[in-house]
Amino acid sequence: MPETILIVDDDPVQRRLLEAMIRRFGYEAIAVEGGDAALKRLLGAGAPQTDAVVLDLVMPDLDGLGVLARLKEAGVSVPVIVQTAHGGIDNVISAMRAGAADFVVKPAGPERLQVSLRNALAANALETEFKRLKRSRAGTLTFKDVITRSPHMQAALRTAQKAAASDIAVLLEGESGVGKELIARAIHGSGARRSKPFVAVNCGAIPDNLVESTLFGHERGAFTGATERHFGKFVEASGGTLFLDEIGELPLAAQVKLLRAIQEGEVDSVGGKKPIRVDARLISAANRSLLTAVKQGRFREDLFYRLHVFPILVPPLREHPEDIPDLVRHFLARFSVEEGKRIRAVSAAAMSLLCTQAWPGNVRQLENAVFRAVVLAEGDEIGVSEFPQLAAQSGRLDSAQAQSAPLRLEADMAEPIPALRMEETQPVSLSPALSPEVAHGGLPVLDAKGDIRPLAEIESELIRLAIAHYDGQMSEVARKLRIGRSTLYRRLKDLGLEAGDLREISSNDVAAE
Repeated sequence: MPETILIVDDDPVQRRLLEAMIRRFGYEAIAVEGGDAALKRLLGAGAPQTDAVVLDLVMPDLDGLGVLARLKEAGVSVPVIVQTAHGGIDNVISAMRAGAADFVVKPAGPERLQVSLRNALAANALETEFKRLKRSRAGTLTFKDVITRSPHMQAALRTAQKAAASDIAVLLEGESGVGKELIARAIHGSGARRSKPFVAVNCGAIPDNLVESTLFGHERGAFTGATERHFGKFVEASGGTLFLDEIGELPLAAQVKLLRAIQEGEVDSVGGKKPIRVDARLISAANRSLLTAVKQGRFREDLFYRLHVFPILVPPLREHPEDIPDLVRHFLARFSVEEGKRIRAVSAAAMSLLCTQAWPGNVRQLENAVFRAVVLAEGDEIGVSEFPQLAAQSGRLDSAQAQSAPLRLEADMAEPIPALRMEETQPVSLSPALSPEVAHGGLPVLDAKGDIRPLAEIESELIRLAIAHYDGQMSEVARKLRIGRSTLYRRLKDLGLEAGDLREISSNDVAAE
């Protein structure tokens, strides 16, 4: 969905000219005839999102300066470009002091207006992202920081807002990468505990033998290597919010202690002599059905009912594709600053390409795709060529360009890579027609000399691919590879990887090997 530009002018001819001009720029244009109508659209209940305003200063009812003053009083930060036939310096100063982002003189030329709109939108996106990052670090994110125009997503946010008003236990359900932690932070930042700590724990990334110590703490000398006292995440979050991501990956032994902590409001540290009182609001998240895990005996039924008090289903990105353009612009503003590049826009063709993808990895996958595009970009605009794999799959690159694009096993593939889906893997035919590049969906089984590669070497690459594909969720990796978690960690150790390195593994790392 393109940005929506509101045109405010009492001259019907000028409105039509601006409307046609702005639509040629690739934006959605909405025209109103006066200041009162503009305020009704911008400040009214349930007002649709407006990304920028082109505002005439001289109008018969409420003039442009009056509109700017009312917007400032209401705390609306939409960028405003004022225009008038009277381009005196006093008008410019008054408009800028009132909060205008730019000033153009009628009749505004197409190039001047296009540059003004592009700069205003880019500056507003950057300012919004900067404020969001500050709130994120301060633990004060709110539901206004969740980027969405979708009715599906807004319904989930309205439910979450009701939960934020109390300390009720919340269970966020949804696929990996849909933004469950962001919603958990918004619940914390909108509640009474927003000035207290928000502690996030990925239960799926903790080795089984360290789960109890991580969550509930340990005393000095409680076990080999416990050289200092550790309070644990429950104590760290006391007074605030504890977010347990991938709660379904907790081993059964830890589930018993978690149930006691929820029921009694106290935790028993490993090696401790007496329980420690805690007061932490609990928000948990799961990317698979906990009820199914209960039926399979992998999750305690009594703990399930303690957590499943206020469930919220977060929809996948494919169910709200109208949010893709806003998310792309949001990521573009952040990564452009982080990478030190002056990228101002995404081309219409590239945006159309992104909006047609299935995004099985959801928002996280889209974020990674935009990050890589920013790194690849050489100009001030991101085009289709910055998404070579997506473009090749959609037929938007010619075959020569697609073949010249580097082969990567990255997160922005429209469909999961067949070689990584263990349950669908078919036996590999070793016929003479099978080349090393084609064998097993891109994972070569032959070396450069045409000989079979060592089994240990292929196994090493397959484990790394699985870790990247499942975003470091070690329980899921072990389950798909059909080996135990302890066996998986032992093989990782053989590869020279420690548990602390698992968060750093990404699909780019795999592609570089």
